[in-house]
Amino acid sequence: DFITIGQYLQPTPKHAPVEKFWTPDDFKELEKMAYNKGFLMVAATPLTRSSHHAGADFEKLQAARQGRKG
Repeated sequence: DFITIGQYLQPTPKHAPVEKFWTPDDFKELEKMAYNKGFLMVAATPLTRSSHHAGADFEKLQAARQGRKG
């Protein structure tokens, strides 16, 4: 029901390098694709993290689920 899409950033030189930096327009397109696949909520930005605003996002997801049932 809820997907997060963010940019991988190489934490240290020992980790895998970044292969591509995605643009904000790329993330907008990914967001559209996710909604078209049926996700109720999509967080798609370069700095999106799965735990970022998790509590508030859960409440929004619950409301979206109720709206889908109604």
